[in-house]
Amino acid sequence: MAGNIKLEVVTPEKSVVSEEAQIVIAPGTLGEFGVLIGHTPFLTTLKLGIIRYKDAHGIERFVFISGGFAEALPNKVTVLAQSAERRRDIDIERAKSAYERAKSRVEAKPKEDIDFVRAKAALDRALNRLKLAETRK
Repeated sequence: MAGNIKLEVVTPEKSVVSEEAQIVIAPGTLGEFGVLIGHTPFLTTLKLGIIRYKDAHGIERFVFISGGFAEALPNKVTVLAQSAERRRDIDIERAKSAYERAKSRVEAKPKEDIDFVRAKAALDRALNRLKLAETRK
């Protein structure tokens, strides 16, 4: 089927993406999935990762998300994310700083009062953001 699908990526704070796409590929908790125009409706949870899509002109675009939900309809994909950033909006220096902070927390001595699960999640977020941002060079 030819045609575009509407992609909406929103967080509690803002709308990150609102545009037409040829295809949307997202990181579902049960595995990556793709959506084209005319897709069967479904709702799923998302894990931390990268949403890839081809815009209406066929240019591949990327958005980092840290989990959330996606609803696919025959003519629209809506992503409700805890946080989201387009690749072009990621500040590399800020991402590096966040990575170093998270890494030091994960590597901290057990005697320190560190919530390891939260520190590991922060490290995963920082690492994914940094990898995505550095691919734009």
